[in-house]
Amino acid sequence: MTTLNEWDKKHFIHPTSSIQEQQANGPKVIFNKSEGIYLTSKDGTKYIDAMSSLWNVNIGHGRKEIAEAAKEQMEQLAYSSCFSNFSNEPAIRLAKKIASLAPPSLNAVFFTSGGSESNDSAIKIVRHYWRIQGQPERNKIVALRRGYHGVSAGATSATGIPEFWDMAGNLMQGFVHAKSPYEIGTEASIQSIREVIEAEGPEKIAAFMAEPVQGAGGVLIPPKDYYKAVRKICNEYGILYIADEVITGFGRTGKMFGVENYGVEPDVLTFAKGVTSGYFPLGGVIVSDHVHNVLKEKSEGVLFHGFTYSGHPTGAAVALKNLEILERENLVDNSFKMGEELQKGFKSIKEESTIVGDIRTLGLLGAMEFVQDPLTNKRFPAELKVAPRIIAALHERGVICRAVTYDNTDIVCFSPPLIITKAQIDDLVAILREAVLIVQQEVEEQLAAL
Repeated sequence: MTTLNEWDKKHFIHPTSSIQEQQANGPKVIFNKSEGIYLTSKDGTKYIDAMSSLWNVNIGHGRKEIAEAAKEQMEQLAYSSCFSNFSNEPAIRLAKKIASLAPPSLNAVFFTSGGSESNDSAIKIVRHYWRIQGQPERNKIVALRRGYHGVSAGATSATGIPEFWDMAGNLMQGFVHAKSPYEIGTEASIQSIREVIEAEGPEKIAAFMAEPVQGAGGVLIPPKDYYKAVRKICNEYGILYIADEVITGFGRTGKMFGVENYGVEPDVLTFAKGVTSGYFPLGGVIVSDHVHNVLKEKSEGVLFHGFTYSGHPTGAAVALKNLEILERENLVDNSFKMGEELQKGFKSIKEESTIVGDIRTLGLLGAMEFVQDPLTNKRFPAELKVAPRIIAALHERGVICRAVTYDNTDIVCFSPPLIITKAQIDDLVAILREAVLIVQQEVEEQLAAL
C-alpha cells in the first residue's frame, strides 16, 4: 500500500482534486472491488456509493453480464473507425435503441466518448445548423448560472459555475448566462432568459442550453412548468433548445430522460454516464428530425467533427447490454419509487434537525441543504461550512457523497445506483441522520463560542 501511495503522489494527477492534499496525504481511498451499491477499498473498508461514483453507475457495480458482453464484442471486433461512413453493427443497433427510448421527435444519434464531448458536439452542431442555412451570425449559446456542462473548451464556457473558469478562463467566445430559478425564482429566471436574448439580439442566438436538473450545481430541481416556459421562449425567438441529459438520462430522475418530467421535447439532447453505467466511456448527441433534415439537405461535403472512439463497437455493445438490464429490471420505475423513499428519509431528518434547510429529490437525484436558520434560510458563516463536515462524517461511517459550496451554499448531493432497495435506503438515511446530528452539535457549540 505504501508503494501505491507514493506512486500515486509521484505519477497520478487526479481530476477535480486538490494536488496539495494529494501530496500531503496521498490518495484518500484506493478502491479495488465493487458490487451492487458498494465499493470496497484495498484495506477492506466497505462504502455505500451514494453518488453512483460520478452520477453514472445506474445499474450498480460488478455486473458480470456487462463484462461478458464486452469480452464477446472484443473477441469479434474490438474497435473499428466510423469515419468516412465506415460502420459497425453494435453502433447501428445502439443508435436505433437510443432513438426508441428518446422523446419521439429525436431519432438521429452522434456518438462521443463522454459528457463533455457530447456537449461540445451539440454546440458545434447547432452552430453548423445555422451556418449551413446562411446565418453564421447565429452562434451564441445562452445557458444558466449554476449549470454544469463539462470541462472541455466549449462545455466549460457553457458551464455557469465561475470556479470552473478560474483554471484557464472562459475558453470560447459567444456564451452568455441567465440567472437560474434557484437564484431568483421561476418567473424572474424566465425573465432573465428573455432579457439576455433581447440584449444579445435573437438573430445572434443559436441555442439555449440547460440541464433538466442542475446536478453539479447542487441538484437544483426547477418547478414543473419551468421548461415549458423556456420551450415557449425558444419557439418565440426561433432558438434551438439543447437539453443536457448527461446526468439525468437513462432513469436517474424516475423517467427515462429528465425532460419527460416537464412535458417538453428539446431540439438536441446530450447524454453519457448512464448509457453504459460507467462500464465504458461513451456519450452522444440526439438531434430532432427537423435538425437532422436540415443537416441532410444543407450540409455539403465532409462533416469535420468526430472523435476516434465515436461509435466504438465495444462501447456500443456494453451500452446495449446496460440498457437491456435497465429495462429488464424495471430500474427506471425503481428509481421513481426509491426516490420517494429517499425523500421520506430526508424529511424525517429535517424534522429532527435545526440545521437542515431545503430537501429535494427527483427520482434518485437528491440534495439536502444546510443553513444556520431554516426559518429565514440564513446561511452559515464561511468559516463554519457544514456540507464538507457532513461529507467527512459520512465518509468515516462508510458512505460516499458530494458537497457543493458554490456561492456560499451548503449542499450535500445524493445519486445512488438505481438498483438500491428500501432496506439500503434505510441504512443510508440512518447513517446520514447520525452524521447530521453530530455535525449539528459541533457547529452549535462553535456558534455559541463566537
